[in-house]
Amino acid sequence: MNQTSYNSSIEPGGEHPAVTGTVALILRSEGGVALISAVIAYQAIGGSWTLFAVLFFTPDVSMLGYLANRRIGAWGYNLAHNYVAPAALGLLGWAMALPMFYGMALIWVGHIGFDRLVGYGLKYPAAFGATHLGWKGGRYR
Repeated sequence: MNQTSYNSSIEPGGEHPAVTGTVALILRSEGGVALISAVIAYQAIGGSWTLFAVLFFTPDVSMLGYLANRRIGAWGYNLAHNYVAPAALGLLGWAMALPMFYGMALIWVGHIGFDRLVGYGLKYPAAFGATHLGWKGGRYR
């Protein structure tokens, strides 16, 4: 069986380890499902829509890491834009009986789902637009 080797930093001219075509569409659609599910669950727990609006883009503060360099920026962005962290926050809220954590976790999941829906995936350090869902914002510059 032939294995494909990918350049994990996807430097210009290297292999592009991003999904394309139908698979990319499915992953983006899953983001939409995550967003809608988070909004429905947030409504069900009676969360504050003001808090939802205030916190929705909070995970994007992680992009400040790009002011240092691309590697730190990608690391920070990926840390704040995967489902593991909000799941842990939700479980912590459940374990400690802190319902506010449920709401915060759902807002976070909604944000990640929104980003995936519009094509912002996890970042590679080669460039801000280099994501697992493909290039965002044009070609590598």
